[in-house]
Amino acid sequence: MSGSIYRRMGQLLFHFWPYIFISSLAAIVFVFLNTASIWLTASLINNILADFDKIVQAQAEWAGKAGLTLNEKLKYWTNVLILRETPLESLKILCLSILTVFFIKNIFLYIKNILLRIVELKLVKEIRDRLYKHIQTLSLGYFNRQHTGSITSIVMNDVEQLQIALAVVFQRLFVEPINILTFVALLFIISWKLALIAIIIIPLAGIAILSIGRSIRRKSRRTQAKIAEIMQILTETLTSIRIVKAFVNEKEEVKNFTRESKHYFKLLLKRARLDLIAGPTTETFGVIIGVVLLWYGGMEVLAQKGVSAEDFIRFILILFSILGPIKQLSNVNLKIQIGAASAERIFGLLDTPPEIVEDPDPVELDVFNNAIEFDQIHFEYSDADERVLDGVSFTIKKGEIVALVGPSGSGKSTIADLIPRFFDVSKGALRIDGNNVRKISFSSLRGSMGIVTQEVILFNDTIRKNIAYGQSDVTEEAIQKAAEAANALEFIEQTPDGFDTLIGERGVNLSGGQKQRLAIARALLKNPPILILDEATSALDTESEKMVQKAIEVLMKDRTVLVIAHRLSTVQNADKIVVLDKGKILEVGSHNELYEKGGLYRRLYDIQFD
Repeated sequence: MSGSIYRRMGQLLFHFWPYIFISSLAAIVFVFLNTASIWLTASLINNILADFDKIVQAQAEWAGKAGLTLNEKLKYWTNVLILRETPLESLKILCLSILTVFFIKNIFLYIKNILLRIVELKLVKEIRDRLYKHIQTLSLGYFNRQHTGSITSIVMNDVEQLQIALAVVFQRLFVEPINILTFVALLFIISWKLALIAIIIIPLAGIAILSIGRSIRRKSRRTQAKIAEIMQILTETLTSIRIVKAFVNEKEEVKNFTRESKHYFKLLLKRARLDLIAGPTTETFGVIIGVVLLWYGGMEVLAQKGVSAEDFIRFILILFSILGPIKQLSNVNLKIQIGAASAERIFGLLDTPPEIVEDPDPVELDVFNNAIEFDQIHFEYSDADERVLDGVSFTIKKGEIVALVGPSGSGKSTIADLIPRFFDVSKGALRIDGNNVRKISFSSLRGSMGIVTQEVILFNDTIRKNIAYGQSDVTEEAIQKAAEAANALEFIEQTPDGFDTLIGERGVNLSGGQKQRLAIARALLKNPPILILDEATSALDTESEKMVQKAIEVLMKDRTVLVIAHRLSTVQNADKIVVLDKGKILEVGSHNELYEKGGLYRRLYDIQFD
């Protein structure tokens, strides 16, 4: 799985290769200038501490000597750059050289960093966009099984963790390895013996850091899962705050949240212990290397065996310069592990296949002409679930009003969800104008339907935007006519800003009847040939129900309508009533026919009207 995650992240990065390529070139120039700045700094110290005449003498010897070592060549060309007639002039040139190198170095550092930051931000945006787009393709069944808090956590928290990891990786992984290799090369040029001692000790630190990184990745998985649970609790509590307060359950909700928050704290603390030990571990190994080399190299200098004081100073400066990049790389590994844990969850969501897929060559349902036909429909939500519909067959002809009635759990709402293909039938066929709904394009199938449910879904936007939701290029006049036909215009004009009034999250600033009338206005503006009403008035008081019922009568005019209702008074005028029980059709007929028959419909009717 790890290799797959890194490979897929690499594939995402490949789209931005021009930025990465230019940034890499800037990084190489930066590393070269950074190395030069440290070399020049060592030369500065040597020029101050050493005898100037000896430096001039050594330079003259190197100028006339054939077969210089690489270390001698570097020192020779450095002196060519900075050595002048007097120590003061040489010091002046050396200081100006260091200043110039540092200035140019930081320009290339900025170029490298800004290009990589662009890549980082573009990549994170692309991942979030892909996640959101993919979520829109998933069926209702997926959202019934998954917590919204978990999905939200992946889109926000996991992508944010990945962004942090990418930021660290981009800003360090592209430079520090080259930095380290360049410094190591210089160490070997100065003294291969001392460099070999350092190289032997450094891998021990790497082994410790990799071990810590693996543990951090495991804990990061658990941490991200826990924050998803916390977000779920928070989402559920905020959306159900009315019930929480009505049942005086604030203390219990606080207790649940505090308990999960405590678990999250413990996971973060465990990860922090590992994260924070990596730096001291690296530094400890660095000190060990430094002490060993100071002791061994100091002995070499004092004994004048192979290493000069100048070389030893330069070696120690470069050695301690290398510890910084190594320490940065240790943190990179830790951040990569955290990011990889988040990437697993991100790709897990992206890899979730949509259960309802549009046909590759779909049929366009331009006009609804004949009928909706249920032919021996069987349905269960999953293989392990009980069958919800069992051999259901009936027809809704164009212009008919067909009502579905029956006890709770009889399958009424499931039938309503099958028509727009929110779910696919398990067995049998559902046809519209002779076309299997599986063959019809999503846009033309759902575009031909208006759906008004008991639970009205409104958005935290203006009344105008909610009525015109999903409709482009609609006129103000059309919106007002839809509101008027839905008996909503009067209350809209009484709001502070009319059609520009913000209705709050889920329409919290409106009453149940007002929300229902906005939903009807939305359906009227869409002007669909097929209308599905699922318990549209069951949650309303008597006065609101009357106003909504009038709006529904306007909405139903000249349309093919499927009505689901517990209140049988609302379906007495239906052309056909289908009575369901336990997923099967028991009776079909008009109100009078079913009442005279004396079956389940009559029992339900008598219970309601006593």
